[in-house]
Amino acid sequence: MFMKRCPAEIDAARQPELACLQSLLFDEEQGPAELARMYKNEGNEYFRERDYRRAVIAYTEGLKKKCEDPELDAVLHTNRGAAQFYLGNYRSALNDAIQAKKLKPTHLKAIVRGALCHMELKNFSEAIAWCEEGLRIDSKEKKLVEMRAKADKLKRAEERDARKAKVMEKKEQRQKEILLAAIKERNIKLVFESSNEEEEISDGLAEISLDGFHSDNATGAKVHLDADGNLKWPVLFLYPEHEQTDFIAAFHENSRFIDHLMVMFAELPPWDLERKYLPGNLELYFEDEERAEMYELNPEHTLLQVLQHQRYFVKAGTPTVLAFVKRSPFSKKYFSGKKVHRL
Repeated sequence: MFMKRCPAEIDAARQPELACLQSLLFDEEQGPAELARMYKNEGNEYFRERDYRRAVIAYTEGLKKKCEDPELDAVLHTNRGAAQFYLGNYRSALNDAIQAKKLKPTHLKAIVRGALCHMELKNFSEAIAWCEEGLRIDSKEKKLVEMRAKADKLKRAEERDARKAKVMEKKEQRQKEILLAAIKERNIKLVFESSNEEEEISDGLAEISLDGFHSDNATGAKVHLDADGNLKWPVLFLYPEHEQTDFIAAFHENSRFIDHLMVMFAELPPWDLERKYLPGNLELYFEDEERAEMYELNPEHTLLQVLQHQRYFVKAGTPTVLAFVKRSPFSKKYFSGKKVHRL
């Protein structure tokens, strides 16, 4: 049995074996190779106990002795790599396997370890190369034969998935181009946030950043074309007086605002304690932030008619509309200091 801890003080008379071991460990007259070998054995004991962290420390101390014995250093690197591997430090383990292979190119354990590291790192091509290198040394090494077959299978699957992803990416890019062409054809103006500066995009499809076309709404809904070629937009309704919102994920461009209001307020919302938010008692506006101006919307108009307004800019892919109770004190206060364009 091996001791887990060395006593703080060793009595040479009662514990001669420990006293002898202590003298060996700390005898400065011991050569580098002998000391490196002792640290290797110490590391091996820690490894058998699955104390991989201490095993790494012991093997590292052995390497620090610079024993100039390539065979021993190769073993120290291989063993430290194994301990690092079980700690989940795959790159460190791989580096040790590489060093061991440099010192001893035919060191099969180092090659197996390096191949295993590449498998964990999902470097399947490299794993195959290491396996083939090892199989040139021993063509019947079972671990390498099995690992090479597994790596080849995973590599093929990875390549297949990459091809599918590329096809899908091209398809999505084409769909974006068609979508943006439809938006441009309708003279709808888009505004994107870029580096804290707003960039208006309205002239020419080439000026529209496809990568920047997105929706910032919480549901992730985006404008899209339906099967009939009509645009459907995510639309946000704001009720500033009560700090409430409504969200329509797919507002058909040819639908009227009044039709949605009739559905949305078929039942009064719980926050409308004064029962004011009735479809016929509401005014709708959009805000021109650049000019600090408000534009009243005709509820009988469709979404497309509103979006085609010369001063309407769709921000971040989501049209926004503000709703107020007609002639309410709150709306008068809200409009204070702003120019309001009424119907």
